[in-house]
Amino acid sequence: MALKVAIVGYPNVGKSSLINRLTGTRDAVVHERPGITRDRKELSCEWNGRRFTLIDTGGVDFQDEDPLAGSIRDQARAGLADAQVAVLVVDARAGVRAGDEEMADLLRRSSLPVIVAANKCDSVAEVTQAAEFHRLGLGDPLPVSAAQGLGSGDLLDRIVELLPPGDEEPDADTIRLALIGRPNVGKSSLVNRFLGEERVIVSPNAGTTRDAIDLPLLVGERKLTLIDTAGMRRQAKVADSVEYYTALRSQRAAERADVALVVCDANDGVTAQDLRVAELAMKAGCATAIVLNKWDLHEGGEEALDHERARVATKLRLRPRVLTASAGTGRHVSRLLTEALALGDRTSTRIPTVELNRFLSETVQARQPPVGMKGGSSQHRLKLIYMTQTAERPPRFTIQINSRKRVTRDYAYFVENRLRARYGMDGVPLIIDFVERGQRSQARAA
Repeated sequence: MALKVAIVGYPNVGKSSLINRLTGTRDAVVHERPGITRDRKELSCEWNGRRFTLIDTGGVDFQDEDPLAGSIRDQARAGLADAQVAVLVVDARAGVRAGDEEMADLLRRSSLPVIVAANKCDSVAEVTQAAEFHRLGLGDPLPVSAAQGLGSGDLLDRIVELLPPGDEEPDADTIRLALIGRPNVGKSSLVNRFLGEERVIVSPNAGTTRDAIDLPLLVGERKLTLIDTAGMRRQAKVADSVEYYTALRSQRAAERADVALVVCDANDGVTAQDLRVAELAMKAGCATAIVLNKWDLHEGGEEALDHERARVATKLRLRPRVLTASAGTGRHVSRLLTEALALGDRTSTRIPTVELNRFLSETVQARQPPVGMKGGSSQHRLKLIYMTQTAERPPRFTIQINSRKRVTRDYAYFVENRLRARYGMDGVPLIIDFVERGQRSQARAA
């Protein structure tokens, strides 16, 4: 059973800072401005041999009538519904506020065991400030300091005591799928379509998503972890520090994903920024496909789609597939998951050596390798002698050659493109090492 602990509280009490302290990471976005966390984000934590998930939620203000504040409240309630333990974080320096009492009332009416964490007790002298929160009726408050680490071990001890038996075991077979792209192209809408519920907040305002949100999904018997990310702008258009750090987390999400879907707005086509995002994913080692979302609103038809596919094939070396979908209507959304699973599987492909050498022979027959120079003026043709696969995820191949002369980039690309076409590896990062026979290493050429 996946054990979860919901971290809830009023805006700007330090929930995300406390989660970063407990997990020993900086994965939750922290800023002095209130309201930075909006969706609920799940982060793995381990203490004394127990594994569990901390659910970071947005600050809950029951008096705020803004529609976004209402969505944040809904996400916090959903986080509590998924959890086995709740931690109510309060600001010890500010004392008991109306928002704390409203949140405590909600928790008293739930069946969850609750811990009150009085944050911002940054020194021993401030520990006594936690006593005021006895009046919330949720037991003894625990003084903690996200900034200094005071009381964090005690809080983790209390959490582990209240968790039911069972551990969240990591699954090596789970494929991590990141949805990345420019702001407001429909990434969160696609995630909600995949999940069949309003799991992440969707708004017409660009920049609503600020964290990289990990979400488990079962497709048939296959396990996926969806990673919804913040929109990635050109560096020159990043307006403030919040946007800078959310974009940085989107990049890190791509780095830890197995597969990336680069989501584009079909009405804009594949823009230069979309191509840069795809290159970032591919450099991070992600198998990649490009998704033209909102295709139901596009009037170009197959001719426009062929144009976009030709442009992508020209601009991007890995030649990712270009797919169409509509998060609004749900059309072709399930096909995206099928493609993501197939891409994840192809990164683990193991091709038999006998098959690779048959491919190598056919490649040489289709186009002879370049001729080099040997012994002054005599011509010497490069020979491709033997090919084998040496690694997976990403696939890596070694081709033995007869000459010290490095294979030309043009011919290396020719071999790579034929390999992609033969084994359906469009969009999959792969490496081809050209090694002189009898030598241990040679330049990597693909």
